[in-house]
Amino acid sequence: MGSEPSGEVYLPDSVRTAVKVLVVGPFAVGKSTFVDTLSEIEPLHTEETMTRDGAVVDDLHGITDKTTTTVALDFGRRTLSDRVVLYMFGTPGQQRFLSMWEDLAHGALGALVLADVARLEESFDVISVLEERGLPYGVAINDFNSVAIPSHEELREAFDLLPEIPLVTCDARDRSGTARAMISLVEHVLASPFEHAQESA
Repeated sequence: MGSEPSGEVYLPDSVRTAVKVLVVGPFAVGKSTFVDTLSEIEPLHTEETMTRDGAVVDDLHGITDKTTTTVALDFGRRTLSDRVVLYMFGTPGQQRFLSMWEDLAHGALGALVLADVARLEESFDVISVLEERGLPYGVAINDFNSVAIPSHEELREAFDLLPEIPLVTCDARDRSGTARAMISLVEHVLASPFEHAQESA
């Protein structure tokens, strides 16, 4: 997945292809942390402090210690090779922001769906939207709650995944795990026609 973050803001002159991917999933599943962990540059976040008014419309059942929420996007970058760079857009998880991340999907080659094994059903609507758009995706179970994770066969059945759709387990706080999850998505995307890749100027 390229070298470790160097802190460099500018891309090498050799880069020719930019790949845009979304990091999607339900509220409080770890999308911002995932982008933080994998990005080689200082990520951009648009977070606001959660309020009592927000608690009225956002389901906080099973969620503890969450004080901020993404209201527009998270943005990070990861250089995959001397010619290819990955741009990651983390999307808001609340249902009321669904139309916003659908807009972010324009030009994206794929999406990585982060899921919480304790709240799997909350990922179903996200996957349905991706399938309706025809956007390739992979699923990553964010293993951060020390909850027993079902077998891959059980998870595939729960998500009703086709055999070719990647399913991995990762910890959004771990760089190697997030890299493996993103590699699984990129390989899946590259197995499809690459005509939507954005050529750098």
